[in-house]
Amino acid sequence: MRAVWNGRVIAESNDTVVVEGNHYFPRAALVDDLIAPSETTTICSWKGTAHYLHLIVDGETNRDAVWYYPSPKPAARQIDGRVAFWHGVEVTP
Repeated sequence: MRAVWNGRVIAESNDTVVVEGNHYFPRAALVDDLIAPSETTTICSWKGTAHYLHLIVDGETNRDAVWYYPSPKPAARQIDGRVAFWHGVEVTP
């Protein structure tokens, strides 16, 4: 699977986990040079607290486009150490 935003591959892996229609990539698959920290968090009743990262590609910022669960609840342990995408990030085979 490949995640692309603003014409740039931001993550690529043959090892994704699909939860609620979202592909969770291994954190190591994410290109570190294209992310910046975010203070945003949200709470999911069964996965836990999600944290977010901004994408920065060619001077453009996609705020909170990447999310992850640093300490997922037991029901979501399969996404531990993984990231997912939204806000216009295209995930394709």
